[in-house]
Amino acid sequence: MKLKTLIAAGSLALFGVLAHAHSFKLGALTIAHPYARATAPGQPAGGGFLTIENRGADDRLLAATAEVSKSVELHTMSMDGDVMRMRQVDAIALPAGKAVELKPGGLHIMFIGLKAPLKQGDSFPLKLKFEKSGEVTVQVTVEAAGASTEMKH
Repeated sequence: MKLKTLIAAGSLALFGVLAHAHSFKLGALTIAHPYARATAPGQPAGGGFLTIENRGADDRLLAATAEVSKSVELHTMSMDGDVMRMRQVDAIALPAGKAVELKPGGLHIMFIGLKAPLKQGDSFPLKLKFEKSGEVTVQVTVEAAGASTEMKH
């Protein structure tokens, strides 16, 4: 009896890890764990995060689109003393043989003009456009407001 319980608990734990470890392939690119943070009602924008591993030639992420907001922008965030500075970037470089992490406090995707709050547990499609690799649609999961990629690795 205890062995069955242990096996069932282990299976559920593994399923939980795999549910957070979703990834998508586009040629030499692997897009891992696309997620957004839950937003409060009335919050006008939200953040999206993922990791892109490039096992091929240099490439660039040029754009992203999603139906959850009026527009989607690629951003960088930095701290200037105690002031957070965010700015839109034209593209995100994806060097050959490297992984680039879009994460809170760095490069990320902004969903501007949210049509509705992003609710934990929901998911939505996000289309990514790359300079050389083309386009792919990934499924973004909405996680807790304070979700961080460090929690997943």
